[in-house]
Amino acid sequence: MAKKRRRLQNRSRNRPAASSTRTAERPRPTAPQESAPDGRPDPKGSELKAEPRRQRPASPGPAPGPQRSRAEKKELARAEREAARRRIARAQRRRQLAWIAGITVVVAAGVFVFTNRNDQGTSGVTLPGELTTEAPWDANAAKSAARATALGLPAEGTTMHEHADVEIFVHASKEPVPTDIGIDASKGTIQSIHTHDDTGLVHLESSQSREFTLGEFFGVWGVRFTPSCLGAYCNERNNRLQVFVDGEEVNGSLQDVQLDDQTVIVVTYGTPTELPDPIPSSFDFSSINP
Repeated sequence: MAKKRRRLQNRSRNRPAASSTRTAERPRPTAPQESAPDGRPDPKGSELKAEPRRQRPASPGPAPGPQRSRAEKKELARAEREAARRRIARAQRRRQLAWIAGITVVVAAGVFVFTNRNDQGTSGVTLPGELTTEAPWDANAAKSAARATALGLPAEGTTMHEHADVEIFVHASKEPVPTDIGIDASKGTIQSIHTHDDTGLVHLESSQSREFTLGEFFGVWGVRFTPSCLGAYCNERNNRLQVFVDGEEVNGSLQDVQLDDQTVIVVTYGTPTELPDPIPSSFDFSSINP
């Protein structure tokens, strides 16, 4: 019996303890104890009390507008369309007015430039001794050489020798084209455009063969001749300056009318009823001395 107890004791010593085979349990977290106002733990509760979540007050939405009927909605849409149409129409009118104003300015500037292109003097240059008085006009030959130089005319010569007839009417009265236009006897000078008598026969005797114009003739003579003025006579009311070549009215530039050989050029100023009837269109060129 003693041996049996010893064996049992030895067997119990060699058996591993039950607590060693078990997995140690993980300690549960405990909430910190609340403290009383004096710093001692609050005996009433050891678990953490969760604070209730604060909910944000809901933001107020837009105040509901007044409910419109279907007819009111249609009327509102129609009013909006009409307002948009008026805005577009006003913008279009403004653009149209801007275009009209711009075109008016351009046209007015063009008319001014065209009608006053050479009002400062024949061929756009200021000529010495130019007459702006009423008819009749004398030969005004004292400064004819200076005017011919300002006009860039060639010297008198025999390379070219042609003739044209120039007649002038002011308020239905025929004005003389005097002798010795372009001839300064005191200086012994003669220009390539000149006259030898008062018949209106203009001699083109030049050292160069070229075209001569009505504007250059009046330039050598020293009588203002522009698209709207002849001497002191300028376009006003029903009075107009007109030019006819061989009986046909000139619609283009009056100054650029060419003094072609044996042409009849008539310059008139006055009302339509004061035009010569008929307009002269012929001249006896056979009477010219060679």
